[in-house]
Amino acid sequence: MELPTPRGRLTEGRPLSDLTWLRVGGPADWLFQPADAEDLAEFLRALDPSVPVFPMGVGSNLIVRDGGLRAVVIRLGRGFNGIEVAEGRVVAGAAALDAHVARKAAEAGVDLTFLRTIPGSIGGAVRMNAGCYGSYVADVLESATVITRAGDLLTLTPGDLNFRYRQSDLPEGAVLVSAVLKGPAGDPEELAARMADQLAKRDATQPTKDRTAGSTFRNPAGFSSTGRADDTHELKAWKVIDDAGMRGARIGGAQMSEKHSNFLVNTGDATAADLEALGEQVRKKVYESSGITLEWEIMRIGDPLTEQS
Repeated sequence: MELPTPRGRLTEGRPLSDLTWLRVGGPADWLFQPADAEDLAEFLRALDPSVPVFPMGVGSNLIVRDGGLRAVVIRLGRGFNGIEVAEGRVVAGAAALDAHVARKAAEAGVDLTFLRTIPGSIGGAVRMNAGCYGSYVADVLESATVITRAGDLLTLTPGDLNFRYRQSDLPEGAVLVSAVLKGPAGDPEELAARMADQLAKRDATQPTKDRTAGSTFRNPAGFSSTGRADDTHELKAWKVIDDAGMRGARIGGAQMSEKHSNFLVNTGDATAADLEALGEQVRKKVYESSGITLEWEIMRIGDPLTEQS
């Protein structure tokens, strides 16, 4: 297959396992790391429309199957990680880490503290309408800029994105390149203290030292933990997993964390197949136990490994 020649980096047969937090997965047909937005637009414009593309963030919420991905994977880097704060608004590149955006905003007196403990980058946060402590990207997003599969620059409003719990409607094949966020005003010292408290709570309750991809399943209740004292747990994913007896369950090198049962862990030698099989076993046991069908929050892409692979 002949591909356009970009100014950025284009690598054939690039393994993706080291680009995901779970450290599993086969190669992409191609990995494209564009130099800047113009390079990305020109590349997509010239790319055969029949060639699938997959925009990939920092791999924090992703299982790439062991057979790899038949697509051009687009991974944004340094040209897309800027963060600027002015007049209560934060303009963040899609590759900017959520934690960095929260910190930079707080220093300028803008409250985006809920992003501090969310793994990943702004592009993924917008796509997944990431949230915690009762706040979501949908609450603070003013606009998002994407480059469409046809190579056109497009500005989308929250209405265009149609945000729902852990979902949005991005155009097929579009690559999100930046977002404008507007949070409430706050005192920088108070915001810093709040984020420190959030981090301490997260480290006490989640397996932050292990290889995970964040929450494995969406909460059946349809909303994130609020962090408040009156938060209820009956329809939290971890609670129904516990009730089904699946805390600590294992298949191969994959395990449901003993510390937080909605975290899927690569204990060291798991394959993508191990991780996905364990997740599906959890879904089956939870359905048998409670009649609830858990929905994956982790995105799973690519082909399983076959004997021919």
